[in-house]
Amino acid sequence: MPSFDIVSKVEAQALDNAVNVTSKEITNRFDFKGSHVLIELDKKEFVIKLETEDDMKMRQLVDVLVSRAHKQGIAPEAFDLSKEGAQSGKVWRKSVKVRNGLAQEDAKKVVKLIKDSGLKVQVSINDDLVRVTGKKIDDLQEVIVLCRNGNLDFPLQYVNMRS
Repeated sequence: MPSFDIVSKVEAQALDNAVNVTSKEITNRFDFKGSHVLIELDKKEFVIKLETEDDMKMRQLVDVLVSRAHKQGIAPEAFDLSKEGAQSGKVWRKSVKVRNGLAQEDAKKVVKLIKDSGLKVQVSINDDLVRVTGKKIDDLQEVIVLCRNGNLDFPLQYVNMRS
């Protein structure tokens, strides 16, 4: 039976490239000349630590980071920007968590979306992926279209297509 997996993964090398490109761009920008800017990537935890002098520069830094990551193929939804930056002395600090892996509640949202559609497929949650199995490849392709148009607030990739 044909099947495929729905995952939400961020490639570590693409994220590292996005952080490096952001760092280079910020050092060359005129409005950041002579100011304190720090961009660090924790590859194990998938957290980007940012430091700037003020809130406006922090917002600009986050904007550049998200746009450069998007050019590297990382969806903007992969960044958890809900946590606000905090001021410590003269420095603004912010930790940006990168969503890597499909959380249990997100997987349940995907399963509910697919089951509510009425398509003739079987859906199961395995750790941080959702496996979709059906008799026809056309049904599986309809599931992919459904998930893309489902307005979910996290990025999805479709891997391991087997017929």
